[in-house]
Amino acid sequence: MRDLRHLPKANLHLHLTGSMRPATLAELADRYGVPVPPPLVPGMTHGWAAFQTRYDAARAALRTAEDIARVVAEAAADDAADGAGWLEIQVDPTSYADRLGGLEPVVEAVLAGARDGMTGVVLAASWARPPEVAQEVARLAARYAGAGVVGFGLSNDERRGRVADFAPAFRIAADAGLLAVPHAGFYEPAWHVRDCVNLLGAHRIGHGITASADPGTLDLLAAKGVALEVCPTSYPPLGVIADFTALDLRSLLDAGVRVALGSDDPLLFPGGLHRQYEIARQELTCTDTELATLARQSVEASAAPPEIQRRLMAGIDAWVAGV
Repeated sequence: MRDLRHLPKANLHLHLTGSMRPATLAELADRYGVPVPPPLVPGMTHGWAAFQTRYDAARAALRTAEDIARVVAEAAADDAADGAGWLEIQVDPTSYADRLGGLEPVVEAVLAGARDGMTGVVLAASWARPPEVAQEVARLAARYAGAGVVGFGLSNDERRGRVADFAPAFRIAADAGLLAVPHAGFYEPAWHVRDCVNLLGAHRIGHGITASADPGTLDLLAAKGVALEVCPTSYPPLGVIADFTALDLRSLLDAGVRVALGSDDPLLFPGGLHRQYEIARQELTCTDTELATLARQSVEASAAPPEIQRRLMAGIDAWVAGV
């Protein structure tokens, strides 16, 4: 059986705080005297509030620019060990601005950790914050376009905002040539995914798995080449699906929708990028040829420079050939 860690791939969906190594969180929490959040109970379904509370508690352990740069560098190293030749790490700079003295210092700290040449940065606003904040973050992302920032997104609970309200922010990002990568279709039905494509110009959708229930949305995604960033380990703990076998990856692939497997928040949903591919193989019965297709689609949907894309594609071909 081919080793999935040797399959070249890209991770396009990973959040800064959620990428932290548990040992790093424990070390920083001890240094700053903050409590380590309790883990989500395996096998139990939790609401979004339980997840967000733990995420916020972990984020409280990141106090300095050096902490943030360290976490980014460690996340890139962990992904590289799982076979990733390109990472796009997502951060909401407003979440750290008070501690670092402004939005720009947060971005500079993230970019300092992403100087390996194989990491791009996505600046994200929040569905839960006013659209004006999203426009501020989009303008910030535009200023750093070409300097390490490759995209603009929307994270948090998608039920807390109206899609149309964020269109001005995404126009700012589009004018700067940034990828549009909002979260959608996690809890909300397929219409939410469609609106993010039609109103926000999404190039990729974070999650988007509810699209699998609507043929029209699948046709739209396939026709426009919009990729879904699917993160299997995130869904059972938050009640999105009952278990991994309920993830309808097959419908997405059969409809011609591009899928990029991502790890989302491995601190809270244990399992890095390698684990996502293991689930696709073991639980969703994907063949090695299909796993290679998922890896190719992750590279195609990325903002990786052409030379990195070529190298990864050649490596995928070699993996399939058994070279």
